[in-house]
Amino acid sequence: MDISGLRERQQGPMSVSELNSYIKNMFDSSRMLSAISVVGEISNFKSHRTGHLYFSVKDAEGQLRAVMFRSAAQGLKFKPENGMRVILRGSVSVFVRDGTYQMYVSSMQPDGVGSLYLAYEQLKERLSAEGLFDESYKRPIPRFPERIGVVTSPTGAAVRDIINVLRRRYPLAKVYIYPALVQGASAEPSLIKGIDFFDKSRLVDVVIIGRGGGSIEDLWAFNGEGLARRIFSATVPVISAVGHETDFTICDFVSDLRAPTPSAAAELATPDIRELRNGVLDYSDRCDRALLRTVERMGERLQRLTERRVIKSPDAILEPHKIRLDSLKGDAKAAFSAITSDARIRMAGLVGQVEALSPLSVLSRGYSVVSKGGELVRNKTQVAIGDSITIRLKDGRISAEVTDVPED
Repeated sequence: MDISGLRERQQGPMSVSELNSYIKNMFDSSRMLSAISVVGEISNFKSHRTGHLYFSVKDAEGQLRAVMFRSAAQGLKFKPENGMRVILRGSVSVFVRDGTYQMYVSSMQPDGVGSLYLAYEQLKERLSAEGLFDESYKRPIPRFPERIGVVTSPTGAAVRDIINVLRRRYPLAKVYIYPALVQGASAEPSLIKGIDFFDKSRLVDVVIIGRGGGSIEDLWAFNGEGLARRIFSATVPVISAVGHETDFTICDFVSDLRAPTPSAAAELATPDIRELRNGVLDYSDRCDRALLRTVERMGERLQRLTERRVIKSPDAILEPHKIRLDSLKGDAKAAFSAITSDARIRMAGLVGQVEALSPLSVLSRGYSVVSKGGELVRNKTQVAIGDSITIRLKDGRISAEVTDVPED
């Protein structure tokens, strides 16, 4: 609606929507309001399930409602939060239904710090709070790796530096290169595939991931959350070698070991074969010297033993013991004779007692033993007239027949 139309309508009342539409046209026709930048502090921030962002920006004197539709919000490298000071770019227009004006944001960046750096700090803080950087989860780097995997660009200077150091430092190890993108939108998925390949194939003992230095934009693929979580979940140890010594990425913090440069990563992953060789030679020399000293000590000890009296004159050592042994033998014989003599006397006494109690001794004094049928006859009731009995005397037996058993 133009101004002339408004004047014509001033002859009668306008509807609310007509007035709001007129004001909207005024906003939309303003060159300044169609492309404007605003700086302020975010408040009342809300991320809708559709992907749209609704919030306000304010300063000490005023407040402005704003909306950032999903198509624009998908390009943000950081997460907006309440209290964050930002610079907004977009246009200002009227929402006809409510009669309110608001800013339609096409881009947003932190005020005073780059959006990439802010996104880096936000992700770093969140992953650290989850424990992904804890030392307790770091896997040990093998001391003598047989196979080393490298995830990097196959044409960059980093891969050449790594290969040169490994060949010079530890040529015994086999090196496997996974060609990956290290810059651009497709770099992070490519790096994740490299870690995934070496982790699942069990082909290597340790993995080096990295690239040469650059800006934060150049290194951004190594700040991805997906790559960080894949490195954390890997079973194979990972060494991060991203950029130069002063460059730090999320990959550095989550990896098992951080190297300041790709060349340094190759050094940290392997021992120096020259140092190993020198160590072996030194150990061999020490073993030789230790063996020589042991032989010398044993020789000296043997010499001291051969000079002892027991070696030179063994009879002189044994003679006192022989005398002592002869004395002990004499004492033993005397003790044995005394013991046997006492035993003989005791035995004779016991024999006399046994003989005094023997039935034969009783018989020698005129007594006899009567038996019938092999059983001893102790009283007269055991026999009857006509029974055959045996009478045992001192010098023999008599068979007899009972002819009388007096009553008493």
